[in-house]
Amino acid sequence: MRLVVALVAVLSASPALTAGELSVGFGEADITPELGQKPVYLAGFGQDRKAKSVHDPITARAVVLADGGDKIAVVSVDVVGLFLPTVDRIRAELPGFKYVLVSSTHNHEGPDTLGLWGPTPFQSGIDPAYLDKLVAGCVKAVKDADAARKPAVATIGTATAPELLKDGRLPIFLHDELVALRFADPRTNAPLGVVVQWNCHPEALDSKNTAVTADFVGYTVKHLRASQKCPVVYLTGTVGGLMTTLGLPVKDEGGKELADGTFEKADRYGTLVGKLADKALAAAGPVTLTPFEVRTRAALVRVDNNLYRLGWQFGTLTRPLYEWPGTPTPEAFTETKDLSKPIAAKTEVGYLKLGELEVAVIPGEIYPELVLGKVVEKAEAGADFPNAPAEPAVYAQLKGKHRMLIGLGNDELGYFIPKRQWDEKPPFAYGRKTAQYGEVNSVGPDAAGVICGVFRDSVRGK
Repeated sequence: MRLVVALVAVLSASPALTAGELSVGFGEADITPELGQKPVYLAGFGQDRKAKSVHDPITARAVVLADGGDKIAVVSVDVVGLFLPTVDRIRAELPGFKYVLVSSTHNHEGPDTLGLWGPTPFQSGIDPAYLDKLVAGCVKAVKDADAARKPAVATIGTATAPELLKDGRLPIFLHDELVALRFADPRTNAPLGVVVQWNCHPEALDSKNTAVTADFVGYTVKHLRASQKCPVVYLTGTVGGLMTTLGLPVKDEGGKELADGTFEKADRYGTLVGKLADKALAAAGPVTLTPFEVRTRAALVRVDNNLYRLGWQFGTLTRPLYEWPGTPTPEAFTETKDLSKPIAAKTEVGYLKLGELEVAVIPGEIYPELVLGKVVEKAEAGADFPNAPAEPAVYAQLKGKHRMLIGLGNDELGYFIPKRQWDEKPPFAYGRKTAQYGEVNSVGPDAAGVICGVFRDSVRGK
């Protein structure tokens, strides 16, 4: 009898698994590093920037969507990035999901999770125990979201705000579209949660900050939790280029311009992004998010960046290396430790069709030109590869009613730069005496072509 009662209780507490009926749940976990016993190296700028205090939490936020028995989990983490092997650890703890997507906000004021910002360029900044905590936090957030699932209806809206972005590299192109989803109870319209996607580096606190913080993202989430009265998941999109707040005029409510590197600017900017999301949601319309279609493809990206190769040599980068066979999608992926030959990183590109919403999942920081189809028609004098063909634009592949791009999705391979705009060697484009920032944080000039080409083929089902 006890078994029957327990079974009835479980079934009555679980959402009905009816195909075509959307259910949604939200969850989160605090993954703030502990200070005091060992150094916490902050990521995103230079080496040996140790945290001295905690200003606000580092959080893993998750949303789980289900269509009958098909479940998809999306996790957003307030860190600079995660490599694919770390994402695979998270996925291994979450059986039963059709797809698990882990994206980083690209926060430049959280702990080093890639190994590039330790005490010296030749020493990793990763604390393995913290990485274990992060993995466990992501798993907990997803499980809590799954347990919280309820039947839902969704609305989607967009809003643009070019005044909230600065492009730190010529030519100037902004991806200034914010996308927001609201989930609600189908009977009462009570809010269940919001997902917002925006395209900007969380680096408002700049390079001298020594406090652990989620940067402006924390303030955006705080604002939306209050205004929308529900949980919030923030996703980073197109941030290459460089989409930034640094040098961007941001004024307080009294008209005073706020300085870079201050919590006042981070707070104000995050609040403005939150208000932009409010605007998008106020004009939102119904969207069908079922059925789910997921296409992922493993690919090799050749690593030509000598600094990254040194990172592997000295142990600051620990992800596996692969032989470069001359094609990004070989029949077999062969690991190697031989740095004397061409090497590659194994990554993953994703395409999701959630009913009327198409989502591009890009494993790094893609330039707006590659998303919006705005690669320069004629290369500037001084560009290294002026005759390179333009890469297939990401959004040109999406033909559905609604679209979204999730950057740093399941991996972080740095910048994806149009090859025609690659400018590492003198003479430099735009009459500059020095190179623009970008190439130093890219695996190589062919990376954009690989990622965009594999994404195009995934959408086409090739």
